Amino acid sequence: MEFRRLCSVEEALKNLIGRLKMVEKEVVSIYECYSRVLAEDVYAKIDVPPFDRAAMDGYALKAEDTFWASPNNPTTLKIVGKIEAGEIPDFEIKSGEAAEISTGAAIPKGANAVVMVENTRKFGDHVEVFQPLPPFKNISFAGEDVKAGDLILRKGEILQPQDAGILAACGIKEVNVFRRPKVAVISTGNELVEVGSKLEYGKIYCSNSAMLVNALSEFAEPLFLGIVPDDTRKIESVLEEALKFDVVIFTGGTSVGKKDVVSKVVENCAEIIFHGVAMKPGMPSGAAIFDGKPIFMLPGSPVAAYLAYKTFAEPSILAMMGVRLIARRGCRVKGVLRSPVASQIGIRSYVRVFWDGETIEPIRISGSSIISSMVRANGLLVVPENFEGYDAGEEVEIELIKDVTVVIK
Repeated sequence: MEFRRLCSVEEALKNLIGRLKMVEKEVVSIYECYSRVLAEDVYAKIDVPPFDRAAMDGYALKAEDTFWASPNNPTTLKIVGKIEAGEIPDFEIKSGEAAEISTGAAIPKGANAVVMVENTRKFGDHVEVFQPLPPFKNISFAGEDVKAGDLILRKGEILQPQDAGILAACGIKEVNVFRRPKVAVISTGNELVEVGSKLEYGKIYCSNSAMLVNALSEFAEPLFLGIVPDDTRKIESVLEEALKFDVVIFTGGTSVGKKDVVSKVVENCAEIIFHGVAMKPGMPSGAAIFDGKPIFMLPGSPVAAYLAYKTFAEPSILAMMGVRLIARRGCRVKGVLRSPVASQIGIRSYVRVFWDGETIEPIRISGSSIISSMVRANGLLVVPENFEGYDAGEEVEIELIKDVTVVIK
């Protein structure tokens, strides 16, 4: 017996994904949103930061008082207060005055710059400033990171830790996501035994179930329903139970031998979309649809089972949440820089960038408090210590820090 027809991978996926039923939405806490697919656009409700604050430790002052300051001719100012992060300054800075200030602390009224503590010398209740400052130097203004009303996360994004961070910074404690599909995993084969059982001659331990359950855990809620022998009635019985789930995955019994009965059982209750694919390993792979639910028939060989899972099951599970995965975080990709990147010799710089599939747009090289830069970016460009940077138009390699997806229309 042979397969009726070997279809291409692309044809198999196209015919299957168009028939899938979407899962419902649910609300989850930002402490439990990792790897969930966002079900709606999210907008900021407040400015981040919500007030003008110091970008570093130093002294808040009037920039105009420092215009003529130098190491040989420092400006001397009277210290009129001290502000720690979280405190509300209850005084105003006048000409000739300064206030000690910590990183993240609110800028007092009247001040329009912060001088780094390294460029000062304190003596008694006065401070000498050795550097001229332009207005607004070293101040992080309200809304510099995010402005109220900004679109901060788009529907279809697979949420990462930095996304939870910006949601928290904006005061958003819950988000709408797609429910994780519930997946039944079944291994078939007379030769299979559970791990931990006595291994008799001619038997092997079932490895596909552990492999697939762990792979599924990233985007779904898997449950292993056990090992089933190559028996039509027993496979029918477990399939009846499995159809209560959103997705069914069989491994083994999917080829065309006498003992390969999975496809025959599935065909009796569901519409076969494909069975037999022009791929190696994984040729015996198949899939069917029952009431919008996919039933995957994966080969029994572990390598073929995993590759078939990645090729057909994972994209289908993501499609049930409305997205198609283009590239995975952790992957290295190349692109052409749209803007130049400068870096200081002797310092390794981590540049937050956005990769659109072809070109790379630098977002920020500095600003460790700007959390939106880690959300807007989907990759990191590392500039080595012995490089001064890259020119626009150069091809560079980056590491993706987010999964890159597109919403299925």
